[in-house]
Amino acid sequence: MKYYSLNHNAPKVSFEEAVIQGLAIDKGLYFPESITPLNPDFFSTIENLSNEEIAFEAIKQFVGDEIPDETLKQIIAETLCFDFPTVKVEDSIYALELYHGPTMAFKDVGARFMSRCLAYFNKDKKDSTNTVLVATSGDTGGAVASGFLGVQGVEVIILYPSEKVSDIQERQLTTLGQNIKALEVDGVFDDCQDMVKKAFLDESLKHKNLTSANSINIARWLPQMFYFFFAYKQLKSQNKALVFSCPSGNFGNICAGIMAKKLGLPIEHFVASTNVNDTVPRFLEKGNYDPKPSKATISNAMDVGNPSNFIRIQEMYNNDLEQFKKDFSSFSFTDAETLSAMKSIYKADGYIAEPHGAVGYLGLKKELQNHKNSIGIFLETAHPIKFLDVVEPALNIKLPIPAQIESVLHKEKVSIKIKSYEELKAFLG
Repeated sequence: MKYYSLNHNAPKVSFEEAVIQGLAIDKGLYFPESITPLNPDFFSTIENLSNEEIAFEAIKQFVGDEIPDETLKQIIAETLCFDFPTVKVEDSIYALELYHGPTMAFKDVGARFMSRCLAYFNKDKKDSTNTVLVATSGDTGGAVASGFLGVQGVEVIILYPSEKVSDIQERQLTTLGQNIKALEVDGVFDDCQDMVKKAFLDESLKHKNLTSANSINIARWLPQMFYFFFAYKQLKSQNKALVFSCPSGNFGNICAGIMAKKLGLPIEHFVASTNVNDTVPRFLEKGNYDPKPSKATISNAMDVGNPSNFIRIQEMYNNDLEQFKKDFSSFSFTDAETLSAMKSIYKADGYIAEPHGAVGYLGLKKELQNHKNSIGIFLETAHPIKFLDVVEPALNIKLPIPAQIESVLHKEKVSIKIKSYEELKAFLG
């Protein structure tokens, strides 16, 4: 499999090169040269397959022969060592819980998969070090820190916006030490992401062998399609069309879901549910893609003004807006609406939704008005404990602290504050 830049001004590269480079030299995101739908028999018997078998079939064409099948199967087994349950919330509506991994966020899957791919590619490069440079609006940092902790030949540097991630999120990315370093940026997530992109294109930093572990990296992004296969497997017996609502910030999850649909997974419709950072809802309404600086909300992991992965979605629809709209809707919700949804879900069903999941629920309820006989699934992307400062007062409850979180609560935060790209460059050396 070869990968090309979506800016169409860079050489095609292998899977390994795309993973290691992260971003093409023309600033474009990498995209696979071909997408071959899976055999219909795979979907007709999917309930008989393990999650590991499903994931292998879904991703093997994108890896090609660059990782041996048995090694790829081992990488997948280590990546998927936790559950992905669909939990009934109300009639015909399910939460797909993606937070049962080591850092209790959906990004554990992509981070674990990418770290193991990179470790495989580095196994014979004893004197070579890759620097993983990643921006986070919340959960990416902790997942990457955990996934890459102790990986030989890899140094991880995480940029996060000061005072704009939750206390638990901050502790997960600032307390591990070893090969993990955290830079606390005076700004918003978009500032962090801009710094990362600029560093990739800085010729004077080539010696650092920079790569990204954000969802711009194909090895972080592609495994996210597994979730949609797992949900289909669990709900297939109901013989109803599926509508997925993804709380969307950088649009990696929903982009991966659309990739799953292109592989043949029977998904009727997608909803990109956003907070007030509404670049994509405005685009669908007006046809004009007009990114704006991000605004801070209680669903902070979605505080993204210029979502990187949206260009990949457009590529899958050949930039045909009308075709795109047949499969895809997008709605924006305020913090007040989000809090109201959290309360109503808990009151009616006893289900604890955190702010991102609540945004997904709101978008799903809105779109299901057009799909009366469908099953709706909203993604719960992080455990409510990660947003206890919002969840506990909103629902008037006290959340028990899971073991994964307890382990970091009393560790010392270690971060370095920076304000500019020049300071990041000086830190990188």
